[in-house]
Amino acid sequence: MMRVELVKRKEHSRKMALLSPLIAVGLTAIAAGLIFSISGHNPLFGLYKFFIEPLTQEWSLNATIAKATPLILIACGLSVCYLSNNWNIGAEGQFVVGALFGSALPILMPDFESAATLPLMMAFGALGGALWALIPALLKTRFNTNEILTSLMLVYVASLLLDYLVRGPWRDPGGYNFPESALFSDAATLSTVPGTSLSYAAPITLIVAVVLAVVLGKTIKGFEIRVMGESPRAGSFAGFSAKKLTLFSFAIAGGLAGLAGTMEVSGALNQLLPTISPGYGFTAIIVAFLGRLNPFGIIVAGFVLALSYIGGEAVQSAMGVSNKIASVIQGLLLFFVLACDTLILYRIRFVGRRGSAGEVSHV
Repeated sequence: MMRVELVKRKEHSRKMALLSPLIAVGLTAIAAGLIFSISGHNPLFGLYKFFIEPLTQEWSLNATIAKATPLILIACGLSVCYLSNNWNIGAEGQFVVGALFGSALPILMPDFESAATLPLMMAFGALGGALWALIPALLKTRFNTNEILTSLMLVYVASLLLDYLVRGPWRDPGGYNFPESALFSDAATLSTVPGTSLSYAAPITLIVAVVLAVVLGKTIKGFEIRVMGESPRAGSFAGFSAKKLTLFSFAIAGGLAGLAGTMEVSGALNQLLPTISPGYGFTAIIVAFLGRLNPFGIIVAGFVLALSYIGGEAVQSAMGVSNKIASVIQGLLLFFVLACDTLILYRIRFVGRRGSAGEVSHV
């Protein structure tokens, strides 16, 4: 009887580690073409509509950058968690709670209009996301609870809280009973970069990514994050605290997700709605790994994943395919990224038996 085993490689190719994201994108494109073909559409036309056309028009390029902005910001925070070996899967909930905290000021105090309004909203949003992320972090450090489960379950709590508020206490009294908050004032609205249709969320995100890259690559805190992620035992010998790092990494990830949520509702939406995210928090997980947990790589990966949102809308209108096509292709991309990483770190071994003798072959 033949069985398959994964055996850790003693050394792995740095060249393949760098090329694997490109290989994953290529395999995803092939799989997407097969999906279009099976559904009765021209695969080349579908791939053009999905991956190329959004880059050829100014409005779609701006829309792609706008979609990439929250993905990059959330993924940068998640990279801190993953590098430190903490598995935060609840960035979607932290994004929502950050939006709620940031929106509290213009909704509860609509007459408060000053130059401090937007900075306070962003600070509240980052604080809200950080506090929400600290719940699974505290449960892990105090009770050894699995952070994957707790952070994921809190996503649904946050979504239901948002739905309750916009249908109840925070619903616009002059909104004809629609489930939405009142529109934010001009002082609570994120303005656009002169000469473009993009809000200042994009340059703020780039600044955050650059600062985080410096912190991870040039500071003792970045060294601590990498050491504790790769070898907790070595980190403990160096005097680093795994519990403190867990709290720190979750707070950073939640804070950046909350900041992204606040900038989304104060910029693109300008109000609270029952649904404020098409799944940014989950897609950002793919962005983080596709970008190799490096802020600069995440910028590129965020732009690539943003194409899937705009491209999904393009093929839906032009070819009549399901609006879930973007989610399918995002899932395929994550699968191929993880598959490539697995084959880089491990080799496949086929083990067979003939009586009492064993046969081993490697791939």
